[in-house]
This record gives sequence, C-alpha cells and structure tokens, in this order.
Amino acid sequence: MIKFPIYLDNHSTTKVDPRVLEAMLPYFTEYYGNASSKSHEFGWKAEAAVEFARKQCARLVNCEPRDIIFTSGATESVNLALKGAAEANAAKGNHIITSLIEHEAVLDTCKNLESRGFRVTYLPVDEFGMVSPETLEKAITPQTILVSIMWVNNEIGTIQPIGELSEVCREKKILFHTDATQAVGKLPIDLAAMHIDLMSFSSHKIYGPKGAGALYKKGKIPRVRITPQLDGGAQEKGLRAGTLNVPGIVGFGKACEIAMTDMAADQARIKELRERLYSGLIGGVENIKLNGHPEKRINGNLNISISNIDADSLMISIKDIAVSTGSACSSESVEPSHVLTAIGIDNKLKRSTIRFGVGKFNTAEEIDYTIEKVTEKVKYLFSIMPEAKRNMKGDHASV
Repeated sequence: MIKFPIYLDNHSTTKVDPRVLEAMLPYFTEYYGNASSKSHEFGWKAEAAVEFARKQCARLVNCEPRDIIFTSGATESVNLALKGAAEANAAKGNHIITSLIEHEAVLDTCKNLESRGFRVTYLPVDEFGMVSPETLEKAITPQTILVSIMWVNNEIGTIQPIGELSEVCREKKILFHTDATQAVGKLPIDLAAMHIDLMSFSSHKIYGPKGAGALYKKGKIPRVRITPQLDGGAQEKGLRAGTLNVPGIVGFGKACEIAMTDMAADQARIKELRERLYSGLIGGVENIKLNGHPEKRINGNLNISISNIDADSLMISIKDIAVSTGSACSSESVEPSHVLTAIGIDNKLKRSTIRFGVGKFNTAEEIDYTIEKVTEKVKYLFSIMPEAKRNMKGDHASV
C-alpha cells in the first residue's frame, strides 16, 4: 500500500534511517554531556562518541580519522575550505578556479572572496555538465592557489572526472577541493588513493540528521593549511569553534557506517527504480529531454525537461508527489537554473524542467504511481494548450 505523499526529492534531503535515529536518541537524554568537558564522565562519554563517529566517517571515504573536521553541514564545510585555504595561501597567489555549475555554497563563497581581492575563473562545461581536464589545465596561472570542482551535480546528477581533475592539480602543486555532498555514500570514494586536499560532505544527504557535516582536510605531508573561520573555542583542533552537536555527529557516523555496508545493494536498487521511472515516462509522455550525462550520472537522479509544459503547473497538479525544479537551496529564487543555463538549455525549456530524486526508501509501487500520475497530468496540460507540438518526440537518451 502506498503512503502519501510520495517523496521523490532525495537530492534535497533524505529521511533519517531508523537505525540512525536509534543510535542518536541516548545522546539527547542519557549521555548528554559536552564533548569538550574533560572533568567528568558525561563529557568523556560524549567525546568518545564523537571520536567513534569520526572513525565511521573516515572509514566510508578511506582517510585517517584525524583528517575529519566536524561542521554543521556541507555549506559550512565549503566556507571553511575555500575561505580558509584562500586566506592561508594568499601570499602565494590570489587566483581560484571553479565551475559554472557549482552549488550556491561554492559560488557565493567565491563571490565573497572576489569582493576581498581574489580573482575567480568559472570554467564552462559541456552539454552534459562535464568539466574538461584540458580546460582546467589551460585556466591555471602562476597565481592559482585553489581549484574547487563538485564531484556530483545536485541538479542534473552528472559525475565529474574527479580523479583526472585532481591529478592536474597535483602536477601543478595546487590545492584541490571538491564538494562531494551528492557523492559520499552513493559512490565508492577512496581518498587515500586520490589527490584530494579538501572535501566537503553532509549527513542529511545520506539518511542522517540535518545539522551535521564534515570537511576532510588532508593531513599528510605537505599538510594542507587553512585559516579558521569561527572564533570562540579550540574545538576540532582549533579549526571549528563551537560546542559539538553530539547527537547529530553520532547520527552522521551511523549513517556513514550504514552507507558503507549497504551501498552496493542500495545503489543497484535505486538505479533500477530510476530506470523504471524514466522508461515509464518516455513511454507515456512525448517531448522529454534528459538533462545531464546519460551514463555518468548518480543513480537516483532523473532531471528531465518536457517541452511546452510549465514545470510549476505540473508540480501543482501532482501535489501528492514531492519533486523539485532544481536545487532546494535556491528554490526561493525566480532566476532560472544556472546549471541548465551552463549546459545550453534555453529559457523556455528551463521552465519545463523537473528533478526526480529517487532514494533507498522508495518502492516500485510509488514509481509506478508517479509514472501514471505524471503521464495523466502532462496529457491534460497538453490538452488545454493547443499550440503544443505533441507530434514531436523528444531526446530519449538511454539512462
């Protein structure tokens, strides 16, 4: 039996796994000490829980626990990484490179750095949202101190060639940061085998609680230096002041542990559901264009444009299905998606774009209902729009 409403917005946030909640609960009511309190058992237990979670997070991405800095989420991690690295390395240069399709956390941070005298180059992407290693290499100058390219795009699901991009930076001895918010827990990540200096990720994208995230900072020689962005305490080796969110961190660690053990099975099932959804939609709806790379994309992402259909009107008509038109972090903006602009989607088609985010708690029954409902409502919207060109088939790329 289907429980309504159906949630298909798992790129925005995810439901907390019941096993994660179970792990967190004692740290609200029993072991509620401050992890910085070193003089009694309440503080010791809280500190031990934080350090265990640090090991769980590190294990998922294969790095040393000491290289994990806990934060309030990926946005804070990005700010700490980019501002911290830029400030700490300003004597070496003032040039930063990123891409046009980064999350607002990166783009807005780069704008802030530009206002402080840093120069930022925004790399273009191809029609699938891919950054070329050759384009990156050409953009590097003697003043370049930092490159930040996201691992997986939050809107169109494209997976970047992070290994190749980071290797360009290794050869040039330039710091490399990646926003891995949509990658961690969904793709195998081996930081010990890659040249990644800084990596941001978050708990609530992997069935953990909101309000917890991490920044990986490479501790191997040469050690990455960053300037702290918060004052007020010596927590997290002096890099992130503030009382630690112990229940959130415990939940984050548990979510990482579950992701490590369940990733292969969960991702195979999610991919099967995503393909079922796409196949069903292109079988019943004309004029569908797939956005993002047809193969190098995260399993749960389906971003499509339906010609001559207003996405907002469609979403209103399928109120019992939670989907989005793009990034939840910019949903209040009336500006068209900067990601769709970067991959060459025209303004009319941008207004016809919907993002489905399939997650591990979705069922085949929910997918089948979504196919039926979306098909029905699209046909209805076509019927009241006589100018719609219903005789044209769209770009039905394999996915």
